Amino acid sequence: MSCPLVSVIRGDLVESVHRGDVAVVDAAGALLYSVGDPDYVTYWRSSAKPIQVLPIIASGAADRFGLTPRELAVMAASHGGEDFHIEAVASVLSKIGLSERDLKCGRHAPVNRAQAIRLIRERREATEIYNNCSGKHAGMLALAVHSGYSIEDYFKVDHPVQREMVRTVSEVCEMPEGQIALGIDGCGVTVFGMPIVAMARAYARLADPAFLPASLQSPAARVTQAMMSYPEMVAGTGEFTTRLIQTARGALFAKNGAEGVYCIGVPGRGMGIAVKIEDGNARAYRPVVMEILRQLGIGPWDAFEASGLLPACSISNARRETVGRMEACFELERRNRRAPENPRPSA
Repeated sequence: MSCPLVSVIRGDLVESVHRGDVAVVDAAGALLYSVGDPDYVTYWRSSAKPIQVLPIIASGAADRFGLTPRELAVMAASHGGEDFHIEAVASVLSKIGLSERDLKCGRHAPVNRAQAIRLIRERREATEIYNNCSGKHAGMLALAVHSGYSIEDYFKVDHPVQREMVRTVSEVCEMPEGQIALGIDGCGVTVFGMPIVAMARAYARLADPAFLPASLQSPAARVTQAMMSYPEMVAGTGEFTTRLIQTARGALFAKNGAEGVYCIGVPGRGMGIAVKIEDGNARAYRPVVMEILRQLGIGPWDAFEASGLLPACSISNARRETVGRMEACFELERRNRRAPENPRPSA
């Protein structure tokens, strides 16, 4: 069962509790630590995006079109729709001979509040390129153009691009395709359901690509380096994920997902971490993530403290007075679950 992860405290009372599950895995696939149920099955949502960039690189599309590390990072992003995000996505589309009219991700206001207000004031429409998944969709279009596939229906579950995404996820997670539950994500493309331990395994292998198939090792190194080099592309100004990667100084890469999913890769230790907040409330993953990093000794902790990335998060009222806090309330449990049979050894 899921376990309490975060207490929401106001005054002297615990007002609410967020429950969830955590898995920490090494690159060989062994479960090192957990909280709750590491086999909890849920959709990976946007935390799968770094894996979805791999076939774009492995196919040769990224090199053919001269895609830069900044552009690879925005493909792995849930971006805020800031100007620099829009410019990067537009650049990808231009390089492959397409435009934002070819994006099939749907429309919503920019996640970045200042940008959303700006569009309203300027009476400009939030078109598809402002969708926080437009980078991923631009990457999928790059793969379609490179491979000679149709572009009008690239988002459909039976399209070769989406089938390639499923194959790649299967390879990275070492899960048979038939065991991956398929659904439709918020932006209209295929989303992958699996145990959180499989998500953690994938991030561990991104962190130590020697455990990936040879064809994916260089792509994994490129996409994770792009994320760590351009963290502002992965989320946006002031966002937790961007601040975490920036402050970590190369010690980790991370990606948030909808419904309380969060994944981290730790390159120096070949470790992957996956979190699922049971009620889907994203406010809970920040204290959970920081507490996991504290317990595992993943730093630089002095920089985390100086930047305000602390396990306890204050709660303010409309007068901007601190009236409560969110606190992590769990201990990682050491596990001794062995890796799946025949893990790929380091070269």
